[in-house]
Formats: sequence, structure tokens, C-alpha cells
Amino acid sequence: MKKNTVMVIAMVAAAVTCIFVPVDKEYINYFDFKTLACLFCVLAVVCALKNINFFYMLARSVVRYFKNTRLCILALLYITFIGSMLIANDMALLTFLPLGYFVLTSTNKRRYMAFTFIMQNIAANLGGMLTPFGNPQNLYLYTRFEIPNLEFMKIMAPPFILSVLLMTVCCLFIKPEPMEIEGEPICVPPGRTVLYLALFALSIAIVFRGIPYWVGLIVIPVVLLFVDYRALLMVDYPLLLTFVFFFIFSGNMARIPAVQNVLSSLLDRSVLLFSIISCQMISNVPSAILLSQFTENYSQLLLGVNIGGVGTLIASLASLITFREYQKDEPGHTLGYIGKFSALNFGFLGALTGLELVLNLF
Repeated sequence: MKKNTVMVIAMVAAAVTCIFVPVDKEYINYFDFKTLACLFCVLAVVCALKNINFFYMLARSVVRYFKNTRLCILALLYITFIGSMLIANDMALLTFLPLGYFVLTSTNKRRYMAFTFIMQNIAANLGGMLTPFGNPQNLYLYTRFEIPNLEFMKIMAPPFILSVLLMTVCCLFIKPEPMEIEGEPICVPPGRTVLYLALFALSIAIVFRGIPYWVGLIVIPVVLLFVDYRALLMVDYPLLLTFVFFFIFSGNMARIPAVQNVLSSLLDRSVLLFSIISCQMISNVPSAILLSQFTENYSQLLLGVNIGGVGTLIASLASLITFREYQKDEPGHTLGYIGKFSALNFGFLGALTGLELVLNLF
């Protein structure tokens, strides 16, 4: 319970809502099985890549090409930022947080670990806002409201551009200290590397809706069972359960009449502001699922649940992934991490909210 506090909180919240909405056949409609399947597949493949030192090899390449702290961290952020547009923010973090960890530990720059993880988290949340599949809430709203592709990108372009500028400026304050990786280069097994990258490509194809998610749920576990069963044991199953409990919580909340009345009233005043506030309390994916039941103003809701992904630690499920990874890699530094996380995230939240409020005036 101590190691999985967020999961326990999500479980309790879901259990409380079950008192008001008894379990029935509607519960099955709460779950986004594709999101859960993609998350499991990527977790398993990333664990397999870790086991062959793939990320250590990538870390050496990043340091060799960029050579100082500022440029290396910027490279990590841009890789995560671009990755989130292509494979979703959660998947990008699961893929590139280990890379950040290996870069900093291999060069004796662990003091930058909190800043790098936090900025990678912000990069994943805000980079993913531009594409329909970049964030889980985007995929949900894109499908629910059948938003045209160009309109979707037009809505999200202004906060996306500001995010790139802010992220770059933050890294300019880092001293450009020389970086070198100690130790001998490590060769990864070419056969298994190609196999794991193919499995990773399969996961991406599922995200792009090119392949049904059940194919990945069959192929990836079966292959890893024979090639590296340890990767399946290393999967973060409490994280998957956290998503499950959030789906139950948001689904039940949408069916409680008193909640329906309050939410309808608040959304009539400002969809943008209330969706941002809602994210700070119950996270952006549950907010998108919940609030979409009470408004047709998808442009403001889309902006709100993306901008609202920065802020509190629970504003985004991706932030919970980053926090869990940091706790695992840097035990004993949690309070310092939360302080830095809050300062940077609320700074981005204020700037992006201010931008949209000004744009709404015109």
C-alpha cells in the first residue's frame, strides 16, 4: 500500500462511488480497453528493452552527440515531446523516462534527475495535445465528437506553440556542464533488439488503430513468455489497476443525479475553466469522460483537459507514471520532487490558461 498510494486512493474513490451506483451491466462500458491494452503492451516491451541494456546504449549516443548537460536534457525533452505526439503521452514517458535516467546516472548528474523527470512529464503532457492520439483524453474526445483532423490541430496549435517556447526557456537556466559516460560501451544483442523493436512497432500500430488491440495482447505476451518472461513479471500492474479504478470512478460519477446537476450548472459558466479545475482534482482522462456527458462545446473541453494536465500531481495519469518512476529511481527525495513539480507545473498552467483566456476575448 505504501508503494502504491495512488492506486489505493483510486480504489477507495471507485469503491465509494459504487455505494451510490451499484454494480450493473453498464459498468463494462466504463473501460477504455484499448488504452489498457496499449499500456500493458508498451510496459512489457519497455521492460524487455531494459533487460538488454537498450536504453543504456541510447544514453551513450545522446551524450556523445550533445556533450553537455543543457543540450542533453533539451534533447531528452524534445524526444519525449515528439514521442508523445506519435505514441501517446503515457507511452512516451514509459519509453523515454528510462533513457533520461540512464543519461543522468551514467554521467554522474543525478542532481538533475527531478528537473529532467518533471520536464519530461510536462513535455509528454503538452506535446501530446496536438494530435488526436497524443493523449488518452484526446482519443476519447476525438472519437466521441467526431472532430475533423485539421480542426483538432487548429484548436490545439496556440497552447502547443507556447509550450515549446516555455519548455526551451526553462532549460536555458541549466549550466552547460560537460558530460561523459564512464565505463566501456555495451553491445546489445542484435536479434533480440530487432525483435523487441518490432513488438514496440506493433504497440504503436495498435495506438494508430491499424491493428486491433487484442492482437497485441496475444502476440506480445506469448513472444516474451518464450524470449524473456522476466519482462512480463516486471510490468507495473498496479499502474494498470490505477487506470481501471479511475474509469470506474468517472463512470459512476456521471450517473449520480446530484453530480449531473452541479456539473451542468458549472459548465454553463465556463467549460474551459471548469474543465481545467476538474483535472486538478480528478485527473484529465476522468474529467474528459465525465464532462463530455454534459457539454457539446468540444473545443473548450478539449483545451481544458489538455491544459489541465499540468498542475497538481493527479492532474494527469502521465504525471502519476513519472512520480512512480522517480520514487523507484530516487527513493527518499519525494518531498523535494513534489515541490519542484508544483512550481514548474503551475507556472505552465498559469501561462497556458492566460493565453486561452486572452484568445477567447477575440
